[in-house]
Amino acid sequence: MSKKRLASLTTLFLVFVSAAVTAQEDDLGTEVVNIVKPYTPTISDAFKVKETPVLNDSLTTQKQQVNYSIFSVPVASTFTPAKGKAATVEKAKPMKLYDNYATLGFGNYTSILAELYSNFEISRTDNAGFFFRHNSSQGDIEGVLLENKYYDTSLDGNYTSRQRDASYSIDAGIKHQLFNWYGLPEFAEEELILLNESLDVQQTYFSGNLGGSMQLDDSFFEGIAANVRFLSDAYGSSEFNFTALPEFSFPLTEFTLKIDGDVDYLSGSFERNYFAEIPIDYSFLNVGLAPSLVYVNNDLTLSLGVAGYVSLDSENSETNFSIFPRINASYRLVDELLIVYGGAEGGVEQNSYYDFKEENPYVSPTLQIMPTNNLYNAFGGLKGKLSNSVGYNVRGSYGKAENRALFQINPLNDVSPSESYQYGNSFKIVYDDINTLSFFGELKVEVSEVFSLGINGEYFSYNTTDQAHAWNLPDFKATVFSNFNITEELYGGVSLFYVGERMDQVVAYSPDIDPFPTEVTLDGYADVNVHVGYRVNDRLSIFAKGSNLLSDNYQKSYNYPVQGIQGLLGATYKFDW
Repeated sequence: MSKKRLASLTTLFLVFVSAAVTAQEDDLGTEVVNIVKPYTPTISDAFKVKETPVLNDSLTTQKQQVNYSIFSVPVASTFTPAKGKAATVEKAKPMKLYDNYATLGFGNYTSILAELYSNFEISRTDNAGFFFRHNSSQGDIEGVLLENKYYDTSLDGNYTSRQRDASYSIDAGIKHQLFNWYGLPEFAEEELILLNESLDVQQTYFSGNLGGSMQLDDSFFEGIAANVRFLSDAYGSSEFNFTALPEFSFPLTEFTLKIDGDVDYLSGSFERNYFAEIPIDYSFLNVGLAPSLVYVNNDLTLSLGVAGYVSLDSENSETNFSIFPRINASYRLVDELLIVYGGAEGGVEQNSYYDFKEENPYVSPTLQIMPTNNLYNAFGGLKGKLSNSVGYNVRGSYGKAENRALFQINPLNDVSPSESYQYGNSFKIVYDDINTLSFFGELKVEVSEVFSLGINGEYFSYNTTDQAHAWNLPDFKATVFSNFNITEELYGGVSLFYVGERMDQVVAYSPDIDPFPTEVTLDGYADVNVHVGYRVNDRLSIFAKGSNLLSDNYQKSYNYPVQGIQGLLGATYKFDW
């Protein structure tokens, strides 16, 4: 380090020491500071000027007072407003409703139609009524040798009560029917003509029923319907049938649990079979339970369930247990325009003598009765409304049934015919396992109350197991109907029915040859019907009906031709007691 730089640092050090010594020698004294409170800042209020300023203008103008008056001058006008008048709405005259009516008509073939309906209002909630009906004809069918008249008379009564939380009804009725087995084969007719003999082929049925139903609101037990029916005929046959259908419903969170019950007891007897005096007895008890879950919202309706049945055959000491599907679903694809639906259903169908004679009154009192198991019937289709007045429905289905009942003509008992139904002029029941494929279509047009039109058709294809054909079942059915009102007084309607071909099998028995079957084909037939009516007043109207206007003596069943053109003229009178 140079001497010059060292001398500079020594001088700077002495200056700092001298300053420090001088500072320690000065006496600054002491001072006490008292703090009263901490400082708190505030904002002073703003004071507004409340005085009105005085204007010191050099020029001021005095307001002038103005006096004025209104001079009213009328305006000349040639317009005179018309007085207002409320518009009137033409109301249709309400139709007078009557509690009773009577109908009486007469036609060719000495036909008679008579009806009487009456309703009595016992109170605001209770009603009672009855209905009497008689329909008969003396026959006179062209080309028929035997008596072919028929009578059909019934009387029904009912009582209903509608309470706040429940409603119930009771109904009872009796029915009397008379028919003749007039459908003889040609060779049997020829034999009777040669022998100059005639047969008493009359059969009568008498039946009665007593039943009722009950519906409850706001209860898991929704209701029940029950019926007891009795049937007898002129040949000592009898049948008793009891049915009960209870319904239960249990609302869940999003679904509803429904449980439907089915109790069907059938017991009956025939005094003999077709060939020998050996009695036929039958007794069946079918008990079913069908639970299902039902879901409904704006577009979807769904029901998923099964049906379980226990069937007891008392005469043969047999018990069967079966389960069947109960599935239904529908979905609105396009509001009311397009709805798709489908499902599968099955169950036990208890056949009875009463049901068979209702479908074909020319059955012999020698039937084999047993239930039919409809294993399933799967279906699917589309339905909807093309407009407010046009609706449609198309459906396809495929089903399988065990022991399906088929009508078949009875054989001619050429060995020893002792009864009037043993000449090949009555029908028996045969059973077979059948698969059925069908397609159905329907179109309805309802323009207004003035005009409506409907058409539907269904095609069938059968696959049998033991029988050669599905006897007397058509391969096609179609219906066209229309109702119209020409004026307020004049009304009418037209209907056309078509039934396709059917097959039957004729078996001849003879002491010289073995029985041999022959298949026969029944042609399809069309039946055109027309009715017109005229309302004379609110109470009285007259009508005319025409049936089988094509004058075709077609055979509805083998060897059973129908009457030709049928006309009926009558009147209906409405009244109050």
